[in-house]
Amino acid sequence: MTASRIAHPEQAPRGQEKIHWAWDAMPVLRYLAQKHGPSKPLAGRRVTVCLHLEAKTACLLKTLKLLGAEVAAAGSNPLSTQDDVCAALVEEGIAVYSHRGMDPETYCRYLRDAISFDPDIIIDDGGDLVSLLHEERPDLLPRIRGGCEETTTGVKRLRAMELEGVLKFPMLAVNDAFSKYLFDNRYGTGQSVWDAVMRTTNMVVAGKTVVVVGYGWCGRGVAARAQGLGASVVVVEADPHRALEALMDGHGVASMIDAARKGDVFITVTGNIHVLRGEHFDVMKDGALLANAGHFDVEISKPDLLARSEHVESYRPNVTTYGLRDGRRLHLLAEGRLVNLAAGDGHPIEIMDMSFALQLLSVLHLCHTELPPGVHRVPDDLDRQVALSKLASLGLAVERLTPEQEAYLSSWKE
Repeated sequence: MTASRIAHPEQAPRGQEKIHWAWDAMPVLRYLAQKHGPSKPLAGRRVTVCLHLEAKTACLLKTLKLLGAEVAAAGSNPLSTQDDVCAALVEEGIAVYSHRGMDPETYCRYLRDAISFDPDIIIDDGGDLVSLLHEERPDLLPRIRGGCEETTTGVKRLRAMELEGVLKFPMLAVNDAFSKYLFDNRYGTGQSVWDAVMRTTNMVVAGKTVVVVGYGWCGRGVAARAQGLGASVVVVEADPHRALEALMDGHGVASMIDAARKGDVFITVTGNIHVLRGEHFDVMKDGALLANAGHFDVEISKPDLLARSEHVESYRPNVTTYGLRDGRRLHLLAEGRLVNLAAGDGHPIEIMDMSFALQLLSVLHLCHTELPPGVHRVPDDLDRQVALSKLASLGLAVERLTPEQEAYLSSWKE
């Protein structure tokens, strides 16, 4: 196995401080660590992950190791990697291949280093790990029991592989579990996107027109938080049902070209390519802010921006200003990458507590269950366990049905 590749090993103490802070706010993951740690259910397992390498992720990786696994980690985004956290993880005996600001070639090389770990379980974020294994290392596929996918984009890619009949091992669609998309995608993305935008620009949101492109669970959260901050929200959607939902949630609905003329801030959350492109840039207001909250940096067409620009400058960290030929300026945040992680700290800790608890339970499930190749739902009992554990950590409980109520719901008779 290749030795760890990190940028700043001397920053480990600061990374440990960040991890300590996150761990204190993750009661569900702590509960699972205490419950399963003594029995070491992952002893002898090798787990390779491709995730955003920051403090909350570090808590998951340390828990996997506590449960007996050997762990290797690659960063899933060049601008979300936190070098001090990587250094702290290496000190904990976890192999890490990432540093902030990796170029695409280095990113792919580090993914190859991570899979040279010869894993039997993987955790992916966006599908790059699965894709690389199938395209470049088919020799490793027979060993892999299965894996988990964290994101909407990754699950879409997996389903495409399944449809073509090329997916060679089972993958649990963690993103599709209730504990993930209802809370992580909606409340996590909603809060963390605006935290990053406000921190990066130091601009007010109230009174602005915010265009949210895509009204899936992430888009719902982004739009709701913008509305709560005092913005007027316009939603762009290709799905008529989601467009109607946005309208009934109190937002405006428009085509992309019409919304492009109105917006002060644009947030893309579609998982698709070039949803903001040349003809939209041509009609945008001077000073418009462009940000992406989808997994890959393809939603805002940077080639089209560059082709229309006389000069490109950066006046603030994580802000690239494109000076267009007609004198207008468009400001791209975080190079068009995931703005909440590239220019912020990502989802709130308490939200990721549930998501990573679900990942951990999914890994344990894969270790003890034989599944055929393909995309699988996370078992409902695991999903429910996470929600119940979260409520219990808050001192809350759900109502219990009486035997009479259970019988009534299960019967077809009046």
